[in-house]
Amino acid sequence: MRFVDTHTHTWGPDTDELPWPAELLPPGWEGPYTVHQLIADMDAASVDESVMVTTPLYGRGIRANEYTMRSIEAYPDRLWGVGLMDFFRDDPEQVRADLRRVVGHDRMLGVRMHACLTYEEHSSELDRTADWILDPELEPAWSEAARQDAAVFIFPKAEQLSMIGTLADRHPDVTIVVDHMAYPDERTDPSEEPWTDFETLAEHPNVAVKVSSLPRSSETGWPYEDLWEYLRRLLEWFGPERLMLGSDYPWMDGWASYEECLNWIEEVTFLSSRDLSYLSRRSFERVHGVDVG
Repeated sequence: MRFVDTHTHTWGPDTDELPWPAELLPPGWEGPYTVHQLIADMDAASVDESVMVTTPLYGRGIRANEYTMRSIEAYPDRLWGVGLMDFFRDDPEQVRADLRRVVGHDRMLGVRMHACLTYEEHSSELDRTADWILDPELEPAWSEAARQDAAVFIFPKAEQLSMIGTLADRHPDVTIVVDHMAYPDERTDPSEEPWTDFETLAEHPNVAVKVSSLPRSSETGWPYEDLWEYLRRLLEWFGPERLMLGSDYPWMDGWASYEECLNWIEEVTFLSSRDLSYLSRRSFERVHGVDVG
């Protein structure tokens, strides 16, 4: 069975050409995590393809996605990409042009919005009720995403799920992917609002969810059984066809190995072989309209 990891990160050495601030590295990291290291980890974990999500280390400038695109060129049969861009520009036509540049490669799936972070060049400060994703100034990006058939990947906290519902209503022709299950934490319960806003969000057929980054949210460790109820409810609301498995590695390195970030799913007792097939590959193909392998 082909396996796709829908959420990874890489970055190269800190150079004058592509610099990054060391204080924003993942916990425990001091240097690069290169695409070659990712491919080696994929091979060891029997992962066929993965999606590289451009790291905020590189900001949102015109060269933010340079390393991601170079990596895809180096491994064109193994990697997909998600890019970053500056959504707020004085010229709406420049926003459209920037988005076209990001998704100009046929293996770049779309662009990402760090909804739960204060909007700045290097996003890092948590703001779980920020509403900048609803700003009318983002209309050029949304309409261009629809025109380019590009997905928009939104990283929210649970308090922002209703905002994503508003966006799904406004832009029914744009595929919206919710990263990391809206990052459940000690302030969210799988049976209570606001996390249960996912049930209403699931009514929008253009919305999918990444089941990813579980080691960072879990308090029990592998296989993260304390988070299984979140998955059970997402499965009930979205079906397996709109759920995609991802690691978020190496941001998880302080909590789990690369393989552990993915193979926990094989321990979940209520998942059928069909569910596993969709989460591990078929949903990715369905949501993005692509073929793997």
